[in-house]
Amino acid sequence: MEQLQHFFVSLVDHYGYGGLFLALVLGNVGLPVGAELVLPISGALTATKHLSNIWLTIGVALAGELVGQSISYAVGRFGGVPILVRYGKYVGFHHAQMDRVHGFFARYGTFSIFICRFVPFLRGVVGFPAGIAEMPFGVFFLWSLLGSLLFCGIFAYIGYQLGDHLDAVLPMLHRGGTLVAIVAVVVIVVAAIVWSRMRKRNPSAAEADS
Repeated sequence: MEQLQHFFVSLVDHYGYGGLFLALVLGNVGLPVGAELVLPISGALTATKHLSNIWLTIGVALAGELVGQSISYAVGRFGGVPILVRYGKYVGFHHAQMDRVHGFFARYGTFSIFICRFVPFLRGVVGFPAGIAEMPFGVFFLWSLLGSLLFCGIFAYIGYQLGDHLDAVLPMLHRGGTLVAIVAVVVIVVAAIVWSRMRKRNPSAAEADS
């Protein structure tokens, strides 16, 4: 898996924005790309002028995430459970993971899509069960957009600010995704508070969402 992640990093290094887009697409159809590594490195490459602009870097990464998530959603929606049973093993997605995602769905409703954008592994496969569950695509896409925008923006900007010093924190990211967990907790807690207040103010919308 480590070699595969280094391969995706090299895609960005050698092919620029095209490599970044492809890596993020593949990472959102279940391949272990390691976006928490690719994005900071892309930001660092932007700081050193290997990539041209931080906003373009974030935009390309976001586009790759949304295209990949849309593909996985379509596969789940039109292929259904048989696709999961037949091909899920190739991306490490089995019934246990499906049950875990459905647990998120049951507890948080469509907001779970936003949450999963910050959960390692689940962020790359959540589109499949969302499609199988026939979640409205517009709702799925909106939460994916908001979550991916934050995720890509935060991690690319971290790399951009660190620049040549990124090597100092990459081992931490690679070992356990510590920074991913920290960012995830902060973002999810804040988002959950906002979401909870919105549901209290509009109970009819909350009932419709569930």
